[in-house]
Amino acid sequence: MEVFDHVIVGGGTAAGILAWRLTEAGRSICVLEAGPSDSKFYHRVPAGFIKTLFDPDVTWQLASTPNPHSGDRPIQYTQGKVLGGSSSVNGMVYNRGQRADFDHWAQLGNRGWGYDDILPYFRRTERREGEGDDAYRGREGRLGVSTSPWPSAVVDAFIDSAAERGHPYNPDYNGARQEGVGRYQSAIAGGRRASTATAFLHPARRMGAVVRTHALATRILMEGKRASGVAYRQHGETKEVMARRSVILAAGTTNTPKLLQLSGIGPAALLQRHGIPVLHALPGVGENFHDHYSPRLVVRLREGVDSLNAHVRGLPLVGQVLRWMSGRPSILALSPALVHVFGRSDPAFDMTDYSLVFTPGSYKQGFIGRLDDFPGMTCGAWQMRPESRGHVRIASADPMDVPLLDPDYLGVEKDRAVLIAALREARAILSAAPLAPMIEGELFPGPDVQSDDEWLDFARQYGNSSYHLVGTAKMGPASDPMTVVDDRLRVHGLDGLRVVDASIIPVIPSANTYAATMMIAEKASDMILSDA
Repeated sequence: MEVFDHVIVGGGTAAGILAWRLTEAGRSICVLEAGPSDSKFYHRVPAGFIKTLFDPDVTWQLASTPNPHSGDRPIQYTQGKVLGGSSSVNGMVYNRGQRADFDHWAQLGNRGWGYDDILPYFRRTERREGEGDDAYRGREGRLGVSTSPWPSAVVDAFIDSAAERGHPYNPDYNGARQEGVGRYQSAIAGGRRASTATAFLHPARRMGAVVRTHALATRILMEGKRASGVAYRQHGETKEVMARRSVILAAGTTNTPKLLQLSGIGPAALLQRHGIPVLHALPGVGENFHDHYSPRLVVRLREGVDSLNAHVRGLPLVGQVLRWMSGRPSILALSPALVHVFGRSDPAFDMTDYSLVFTPGSYKQGFIGRLDDFPGMTCGAWQMRPESRGHVRIASADPMDVPLLDPDYLGVEKDRAVLIAALREARAILSAAPLAPMIEGELFPGPDVQSDDEWLDFARQYGNSSYHLVGTAKMGPASDPMTVVDDRLRVHGLDGLRVVDASIIPVIPSANTYAATMMIAEKASDMILSDA
């Protein structure tokens, strides 16, 4: 029987950092990843997200159950199923969130999770290339973070239009304040994607960490109330690996609660319904599921206005490839989002509550990842801290079955009101004077959409996930029956079992969740080592 100090389930964003920190400290590690290695060329090219996001070989292609609040239609989800997880397939945006986000986590009873507590872990991960106050930014971490140098008159005009609408220019939203407009920062270094696989996991392997690919965890092995190992399937065989110190679940917001439930840890009624013996009743496992829900406006530009659409075919694309290979600015080195606006739906609010996400390109309706043949641009909108909550639940006792997902998007009136305000502001920016000479017309939703009811109908029919899934193993004190882990990420009532991924997030931060997930892993590694 193979025995390691720690068995990590999942080889994704959090797992890479855990493997590096624990191996560096002399611990023996086994990482179980359901997908393959991140060996495809597209995993290195930032613009390769167009391919990787929808490749079933390296992603979990999931869908929600239809919900009336989002048009009675399934919402598609992509989650990484590859070494590096979503950090190997996502849009690479590096966005931490606001101080108040993490202070709120601490106010919920999570000691050591306030902003001043977690800032050193954000700084420890990153190697910031470019502007930024070193009181907030890291310069010596393993993960490169840069701002795109790609020149664009459309991008400049959008920033000017947002400023004309009253949004202050902010060169570093990951610094002292988030509010304002500016260029996004991304986990891109030297024109190449910086994933936690390349920055952390592969170096950990070279130091001795054992990494198993195509290894789907099927059950946590328990000895009474202590986790002792993991059963998994690899190449058609059922195998087991044991843990001396702890089993660490880093399988993500959909697969972590699924594995807990399959192992008899979760809501008793759900487990009994599927014939799974209840080893440890925890009603919060799979609950508190939430995400950023984003409809997108699309505008057609006048002929001759330069957008991404003009560079993705024929000789222009060849030129962009050559530029990328020579290290010059290129569309191949871009993330899908170039400009942010963090704003307030009501000027009286003391915190920003919506985000606008701009790219100087437009995609064909109904053709995922394919740009239009004409010049266009896109502006998405999402509420930063949605209050709607759903759930993730197993569909059966078969580990091969995908879980049932229901995020209940727009289930709360406040979420609807903030999103409508954000969509109206997106249109106002796209209509402002600096952009006006470049625009031929709004394609989507189109000028006929004017009233709040029409905006809401548009949002329900065409909004999609931002792939910022969180919350299904909520962190908090045991006095809250819907929490799953304590503030040291130990599963309530069990020994030797931790959760270290975005599922522990109690309330989603005002940001993409990539940076927060890395911070969680950095902090968890210190807790795991100090608890010894």
